[in-house]
Amino acid sequence: QLQLVESGGGLVQAGGSLRLSCTASGRSLSNYAMGWFRQYPGKEREFVSAVTWNGHITYADSVKGRFTISRDNTKNMVYLQMNSLNADDTAVYYCAADRTYGSSMWSRSQIYKNLELWGQGTLVTVSS
Repeated sequence: QLQLVESGGGLVQAGGSLRLSCTASGRSLSNYAMGWFRQYPGKEREFVSAVTWNGHITYADSVKGRFTISRDNTKNMVYLQMNSLNADDTAVYYCAADRTYGSSMWSRSQIYKNLELWGQGTLVTVSS
């Protein structure tokens, strides 16, 4: 069974950096779009960034210029480099993968409910 597993979350001071990683076991994700969402307590999941299988990238406006998404299909991995973190970035971050929706569609309202695969989430806490 295909599973996504995130790692790299933790506690960081404002202005600092973290790198999240997501890997898949069970199958190659080379033909999937992959990306990240985050969720605040009591809120719906919010799009962060996504990358298609062939490298087309989309970012939420709130993270543009600070976060960088990348993927390594040879390792079945997707990464999220997060720089200049602030308290508003504190959330649980989820990795997702999907074969239907391209990265530019992932920011549409409620689209996350249709994405095929999810990880269990990793907590990022930014202290001010």
